[in-house]
Amino acid sequence: MVYSDSGTFSSGWLAFELGVLRRLKFTSAALPFTGEPHLSLNLKRWKVRVAANDPMIWSFTKAIALVENFADRLTESDLSIVLHDAYVPRDKLDNPAMSKWFNETDAWWLDNVRFNAERLDSEYKRATALTLGMMVGDYALSFDKETRVLRQPLSLSKIFRQLIKVLPSPYDNSMRNLSTNQDVRLFVAERQHTDLLFLRLPSPVLQSEPSRETLSGWREEWLRGGDDFWTTFKQQQAGKLGAPVQSKQQYLGFVEDLLRTASHIPIWAIAQTENGFISSEELVETVGRIRKVNAIYTKDFSDLLGVRASIITAGNS
Repeated sequence: MVYSDSGTFSSGWLAFELGVLRRLKFTSAALPFTGEPHLSLNLKRWKVRVAANDPMIWSFTKAIALVENFADRLTESDLSIVLHDAYVPRDKLDNPAMSKWFNETDAWWLDNVRFNAERLDSEYKRATALTLGMMVGDYALSFDKETRVLRQPLSLSKIFRQLIKVLPSPYDNSMRNLSTNQDVRLFVAERQHTDLLFLRLPSPVLQSEPSRETLSGWREEWLRGGDDFWTTFKQQQAGKLGAPVQSKQQYLGFVEDLLRTASHIPIWAIAQTENGFISSEELVETVGRIRKVNAIYTKDFSDLLGVRASIITAGNS
C-alpha cells in the first residue's frame, strides 16, 4: 500500500511537478492552493522552507499534520483515546451530514473519532488523527455497490491502525514550515521572504453549472461538523480565484490579480490542468502581461486521467 489519500492522485503527476521544480533554484516556496500535501512533503525533504495554504479546512489539516509537524507521532495511548468506543452510538450523531455519505455504522465511527480526536493534547497529534480519519473515510467511499464485496472484512478502527504504517513520519528539515487556512490573496501578499510561488490553478467552474459535491466535500463537512457552512463559504470566496466564474475572461482576470499581488516573489511556477476552458496560450498571455515567461512544460495524462498538464515558469530561474 502506498500513501495516496485520494483516488485522483497520480504519482506521474507529482513526478512531472517535481521534475519541473528541479530546474529552478529556490530555498523557500509558497503554495496558495495546496490541496493534497504530496508536493509540499517532497519540497520539505529537499530542505525547502514550505508555506502551505488552502481555503479548505481538510487540506489545511493535512498540511498541519504532514508539513508543519516535525516531531509529533501518535502513541498507543493516543490511539486508545481516538478509537475509544468508536462504534458505540450516542444519543444522536453530532454531524448528521455524514449519513448522506456513509452507511449508519461508518457514520457513527467517523462521528466518534472526530469527537475523540479533540481530546488529544497537541495540535499536531489532532491533525494527524484527523488525517488518518480522512484516509479511512476515503477508503470506505472507494467502494460502490458492485465492488463492496472487495472491502476488507476489518473494522474501520483496524483500517485506521493499518494506515498509520503508510502515513509519512514527521520530518524535521530544520526549517519553520507553515500551514495556513487564509484568504489566498492575503496569503500571497504576506510571503515577503519567499523565493518561489507554486500556483496550482483551481479548475474553472462556471456559475451556470449546477453545484457538484466532490469527493473532498465529505472531508470538509466532517471537519466542520456539518454541511450548513457552504453558502457562507461560497459567499466569502466570491470574486476570487477558485470561485465560480461567468467567463474565461473573468477567470483569467482573477489569475492576473493574484499574480500582480505576487509580484514581490522572484520565481513563479504556474500549474494548469488543460480541460478546454482556458488554453495554455491564453494563460501564457496573461502571465506575460506581468512578467516574462521563461519556459512552458507540458505532459499528456490523457491515457490515465483524460487531461493534459502544463507548468509555466517566470522570473529568476
